[in-house]
Amino acid sequence: MTVQLGMFFMPFHHPDRDYATILDEDREAIILADRLGMSEVFVGEHYSSLSERIPSPLIFLATLIAQTRRIRFGTGVINMPAQHPAVVAGQAAQFDHLSRGRFIMGIGPGGLVSDLEMFDSGPAEQRPQMVIESIDTILKLWSQDPPYRIDGKFWKIGIEQSIWPQFKVGTIPRPFQQPHPPIALSLVTPNSSSAVTAGERGWIPVSGNFFHSRYLRGHWERYVEGCEKVGRRPDPSIWRVARCILVTPTDSEADDYLAETGNGMDYYYTFFRHSFAQGRRALFMLKPDADMADEALNVDGIKRALVIAGSPRRVLDQLVALRDQIGPFGTLLATGHDWDRPAMWKRSMELLANEVMPGFARHAAAA
Repeated sequence: MTVQLGMFFMPFHHPDRDYATILDEDREAIILADRLGMSEVFVGEHYSSLSERIPSPLIFLATLIAQTRRIRFGTGVINMPAQHPAVVAGQAAQFDHLSRGRFIMGIGPGGLVSDLEMFDSGPAEQRPQMVIESIDTILKLWSQDPPYRIDGKFWKIGIEQSIWPQFKVGTIPRPFQQPHPPIALSLVTPNSSSAVTAGERGWIPVSGNFFHSRYLRGHWERYVEGCEKVGRRPDPSIWRVARCILVTPTDSEADDYLAETGNGMDYYYTFFRHSFAQGRRALFMLKPDADMADEALNVDGIKRALVIAGSPRRVLDQLVALRDQIGPFGTLLATGHDWDRPAMWKRSMELLANEVMPGFARHAAAA
């Protein structure tokens, strides 16, 4: 089985940086990813954070359609509880046409605490239900002609009186890809119930990068469980696995960067060290050793455990070890990070695509 290379952008930057500059930087990174032959890119959605400043991945990605040739655009993710299903249906269909079918519709319940509070998305156990109702509603709108009457638990949609058939007023636009764009579901927590849902529905499972690799295998096992419930054969080529990867010409250059305090990578994991220590109490997901005490967990230890870093040879060895640990998967998503050192991060993308991935693809095919 071949392995493809893509990217996953939260995107995450230091909040003191200029807004227009980081948007240009992220666009440049995706244009470079396309030029390097990467297959797809996912971009996150966050409304109330200066560390993650893209409220609309569709608007952002639309600026890249004409600047790229082949790369597919994924939302990572549209936070379904925060938006009306009819709005998502219209915007997603429009983007799919603009990109001529290069759209992957990533969906999820949202995870940024300030967004959840601002949109009053309800308790944690309710949000997955809202995701399912929302996407089911969207799929109905895309597959039916008016009149529409959808009475859900969370949203009610009706167009029954204001229909002008000769002008198609009252008709919801359908996407370019038929019957609809591929749907992807983000996976974070160990033994994720969302993985079961993805398997049942035939959706793309996308495992996040901000937790230890020992939990990845559980995502695949739960996905297989969902497939088996409906008699679907699980295909590992559909599985996307995101990881933080830094490739440098030498091992020492990567080691020196990871050892620094105050750089972009250090801020990134300082954020997650704080986030996972809050209400969800999920520090165990970051620990090099699952049994270590919370107070013993520092940012340096997190970086060493979660970042695949080094020369092309060492990064290849780590990727082979990852595949041996979790089993086969179809697409490796390298995390897009703050370009605190633009030359280093551009070079990392080039080395990963040109020197690491050919060897990793050969290993995966042989295995």
